[in-house]
Amino acid sequence: MSDPDNAMSDLAEEMKLSDYQSVARADYGDEALRLVGKERTQEFSEEYNKKLRRKLDTVIPPICALVYFTQYLLVRNGFLVFGFPTVYVSQKLRVAKYLGGNVILWGIILMLHAVTTSFGGFFALRFLLGMCESCVAPVLILIISMFYKKDEQATRVSWFYVTLRNRQNGLAQIFGGFVAYAISFYEGNLIPPYKIVYLVLGGLAIGVGTVVIVWLPDSPVHARILAREERIAALERVRDDQGGTENRRLKKDQILEALLDIRTWLIVLTTLMTSIPIGALGSFSNIIIKGFGYTYGLFNVLVRPNASGAVAAISTLICGWYSDRKGERMVPIVFALVPAIVGWAVMIGLNGKPHGKGALLFGTYLVNTFGSALSSVYAYNASNTSGHTKKNTINAITLVSFALGNIIGTEVFQPKDAPAYIPGKIAIMVLLIAELFIAFLLRSINVRLNTGKRARLAEEQRHHGWTESEVQKERERHEFLDLTDKQNIFFMYTA
Repeated sequence: MSDPDNAMSDLAEEMKLSDYQSVARADYGDEALRLVGKERTQEFSEEYNKKLRRKLDTVIPPICALVYFTQYLLVRNGFLVFGFPTVYVSQKLRVAKYLGGNVILWGIILMLHAVTTSFGGFFALRFLLGMCESCVAPVLILIISMFYKKDEQATRVSWFYVTLRNRQNGLAQIFGGFVAYAISFYEGNLIPPYKIVYLVLGGLAIGVGTVVIVWLPDSPVHARILAREERIAALERVRDDQGGTENRRLKKDQILEALLDIRTWLIVLTTLMTSIPIGALGSFSNIIIKGFGYTYGLFNVLVRPNASGAVAAISTLICGWYSDRKGERMVPIVFALVPAIVGWAVMIGLNGKPHGKGALLFGTYLVNTFGSALSSVYAYNASNTSGHTKKNTINAITLVSFALGNIIGTEVFQPKDAPAYIPGKIAIMVLLIAELFIAFLLRSINVRLNTGKRARLAEEQRHHGWTESEVQKERERHEFLDLTDKQNIFFMYTA
């Protein structure tokens, strides 16, 4: 097999002298070439771009949030099986339409839970739910990366991620608390209360899926919500970021590069270390609270989930804002982990202490900040990966890691350790501390890679005698070639 870096570099060199439109139709380059070509031909004012961004903000993040909100019940089995196939299928299709179809099917399957009477049928439906849900996070990350600049992506990711229940926190958890409390007043015999939940959430998903198909754009090239000039402006806005938009050709060399990139596996570790506690708390949070001496009543149904969800939501939004404001992806992970580590330390150190119940409860609120780390991982993937197939591969790997971590998390708190579950709490605290070091390592790698790229670019500039304007033209030529972040000398990583 030839070196993909050299092959793509040769292709880029050839395309300096060829018809970029032909290259786009041949599926080597990005589909954006069909609309904007190899170089910037139109300039748009800052005011125009801000107006365009506001227009995008009224459509894309709200719909992404609605989709994520419908993921109220975490499904594991289908995630593991369909994580990779679903993203590669989506690459061959219009991603938003594929997403919308899956959400509608998800809603139908969820409603069928209300009529199934056997364990086998219930398990099969849960498996199919996982199949439909497995495309959600990868597609949403991809869409955000196509429409927004790097210094805008983390904020937009946080806007939809904040709705995620994470099995124990987020705005969906707040909503769920009120729904559960309202259903508790149902005294009819026509249908069991749990079936009402399936029917309500399934109907919601069908409605959201329809909204996705009608209004969520697949890419700037195919955005029906934008006029032609606005589509061009949307592409020109992201040109200098070198992230590209879409390419329907599945490229094996990009899959290989993703698998051989050490940063991919550091993201896997980061995702696992975040999702294991998510799985653990999703299954055992109420049991842990009960161990503090609180009974399961209005407090646990309504008050505590809302407080935990508020902590999770606020920390997610703050981390997203800081990430874009400072051009950082790993530092916000540290911000998310440190309070959670303190919270776990409180629950370990004060367990069984007299008059410690209030402090222990405060610790359970504090640990909910760690879920924000996953939002930063999503933003990291959006900002630090180029090449459409490579993006899809890394997003799929992240999804599978998330599902696997949730499964492992259900085994953290063992019955033999009840009621304090000290070994499980210590295990989670150690995981989060280790994740701190992984975040710093990943950041240092990106900084080092950027230093190397700047040196290489400076050498190329000296070698070719390029002026600054010529360097900018070369940067514009490279943006929509569907090169990976390693192949593209102009791609810079967000630390």
